[in-house]
Parts: sequence; C-alpha cells; structure tokens
Amino acid sequence: MQFSRFGQKLCTDAGIVTLMDDLGEALRVNPDMIFMGGGNPARIPEMEQVFEDALRATLTNPHETHQLLGVYQPPQGDAELLDAIANLLHNEYQWPISRANIALANGSQSAFFVLFNLFAGDYADGSKKRIQLPLTPEYLGYNDLGISADFFTSTRPSIEMLPDGFFKYHVDFSQLKITSETGALCVSRPTNPTGNVISDEELVKLDELARAHQVPFIVDGAYGTPFPNILFADAQPHWNENTILVLSLSKLGLPGARTGIVIANPDVINAFAKANTILSLATGNFGPALARHLLADGKILQLSREVVAPFYRARMEHAVATFKKYLGDLPCFIHKPEGAIFLWLWFKNLPISSEELYQRLKARGVLVVSGHHFFPGLAGEWQHSRECIRVTYCQDASVVEQGAQIIADEVRRVFSQ
Repeated sequence: MQFSRFGQKLCTDAGIVTLMDDLGEALRVNPDMIFMGGGNPARIPEMEQVFEDALRATLTNPHETHQLLGVYQPPQGDAELLDAIANLLHNEYQWPISRANIALANGSQSAFFVLFNLFAGDYADGSKKRIQLPLTPEYLGYNDLGISADFFTSTRPSIEMLPDGFFKYHVDFSQLKITSETGALCVSRPTNPTGNVISDEELVKLDELARAHQVPFIVDGAYGTPFPNILFADAQPHWNENTILVLSLSKLGLPGARTGIVIANPDVINAFAKANTILSLATGNFGPALARHLLADGKILQLSREVVAPFYRARMEHAVATFKKYLGDLPCFIHKPEGAIFLWLWFKNLPISSEELYQRLKARGVLVVSGHHFFPGLAGEWQHSRECIRVTYCQDASVVEQGAQIIADEVRRVFSQ
C-alpha cells in the first residue's frame, strides 16, 4: 500500500512512537519491565482521591452528567471552564485575559501540532518558516509534528559544570540568531527531557527578542507554572499578548483525560479553535468536567503547590541520591534537576551511542529513553547528543533503585570493554 508524503511522515518509527510503545508495553502488557522511560506521571493517592471526588460530584449532578456524556464542546471548549481559568489567572497573576484568550485541545501534543503548523512551513508568498528552539535538548514529541520537511532549527546550549557531579544548560544568546525564516520561538519550562528551568532573565530576553522580530513566543508549561507546578527552582509565570502558553492536566495525574489548555491573544485563539475543530471536531468532555471542580476556589493551585510539587521533589531527591550511589565511579554527570519528572544523565565519552545503550538496557528489562531523540533541528554533529539518556523517577523507590543498579552495571561494562 502506498501512502502520501504526509502519510509516510506520520508512519515513521518516530521517537515519540517508540516511547509510547515502550510505555504501553511496561504499564499494560509486561509489568515486569522496569519502567524508567516515558512521561507517565506517578500515582499520588491524595490526587487520585481528589479526582475520584470530582468525578463522583459530576455523576451525581444530572446536568453535569449530561454535559459529560451527551453534548459536544464548542470550538474553543467549555465556556464555563474557560471563564474559570481566565478568572483564576487574572486573580492570581493580574493577567488581562478573558474567555477570548483561552482554548482547549485534546492534550497538549495535538495543540502543538496545530500551533506549530500555524506558524511554520510553506507560506503563500513562497517563503518558508521554521519553529526555532532557543535551547536544545528539547521535547522529543516536537520532532515529527511539522507537516513539511526541515521544520525546526535549534541552538546548541552553553554548558555550565557545577559542583558534585551536576551540570546545567543555558541559552547561548551569542549563537541564537532569529531570521526571516523564524516562524515562532518555542521553549518548554521545565524542559523535558533535562529538568532544566530557563531562568526568569532568560525568559524575558527571549520574549523581548520574539517581540522585536514580530514572531510568537510559545512556552510549553506542561510541567510548569501555574499548574502542575513541578518546579524545584524559582520561576515566575509568564504571559503577554505575544506569548502562547500551553498548559496540560496530564502531569497533575490525568494523562488519560487528554486536556490541553492554550492561552494566547484572541486572534491566535480564533485561528487555533477553527483548525482544532477541523482536525478534532470537538475536545473531549471528561477533562473539562473534572477541571471545573479542580478550579473551584483555586484548589488546582493549592494542590499543585502543596501536594504535587512536594511529592516529586521527594522522588527527585531520592533518585539523585540513588544514581549517585551506583554511578559514583563512572564519568556520569546529572543535569541539575530544577523541575519535571526526569533525570538527564550524561555519560561523557560514552564508547557506544545512547541508542545502543537503550537497546542493551531494554534487553536487561530496563526501559529508558535514548537522548539522541531530543535534539530536533540541531545542525551539525555533536557527540554530546549521543551520550545522554533520560530516566523518569515516577516509579516507587525500590523500582528506581533496581533500575539504577542495572543501568550502572551496563554502563560499567560499556566503559570496561
């Protein structure tokens, strides 16, 4: 069977497909695998109870039950929920937004498909524009979202070596060049895969550059502020008329709800809602039904700050201590974990590729993600991009410990050989 170019592009063995295939294998098919790969959030009992209470409250209300099961969402999404989000953000951060500034999507992945292709690709005047990533490594799920070729460009970061075996990426503004081919800037904050949090100063400077060049500034806040707030560093929320902020309910503990939230100026929201309706007809009702209860009295912010963030901080600290324990004699550096749910491990001068290390670990029953997937749009060869792996610390402490032991043993074999 022959497919179009579009079909062939979407049927490749993309990194995100491999990641989700591994995730399904470990969490549904073969639970004996030590899962330290995909971004499935941890189970937090207190959050699960909140979700159950919200669902029960929905199902005991006939009107809300009908809204959940029996009607389509309008193009922008549930108006009541849009108003609640706008009121929350206006009251908390004094952002001048209303319902007109917000749209819902079936998860942030589909939201980025629409947003990226609104601003990058082939233009009617014959020009071509790209999504520019000021900092790489970046989220591997971006890689194949463009419907045209040569869709991304990215800038290699500067690397700051820190005490105690840590390091940190920074935006290298001396190398960052915005051109007529830049359709939009995009950063994730915290960054998936590294846990890096672009500083407030870096964010302001990127925002100024974007506005000066009249291109949108897209901020992927799937792990960040204001919710789910999986942050271990100081970071202020950011939004203005030139910023497109994308949030998600997934990392609160609702990945199955597939609910993304886009916050932008009304022109962008209007275009996004039309495109999203053509692609999806309507967003699902399950996530918005629960979110209405979570947004009551600012509960979603309280839960993010007092339950979700402390939970992951404890998991992160345990994971760091565990990997330092087992990898201490190896040339391994850990990116300073400032947020999200991952550790980014750099095995300097790794004799094999990170992809081969991934395959060897998978054969030993441990799933990680090879770092080479996380460098979309990077021109030229960079050995560093093949020396890193991403591991998640969402599993129980005993699972993380077992996985760290096997990873350390396999890496030790690699270097000894």
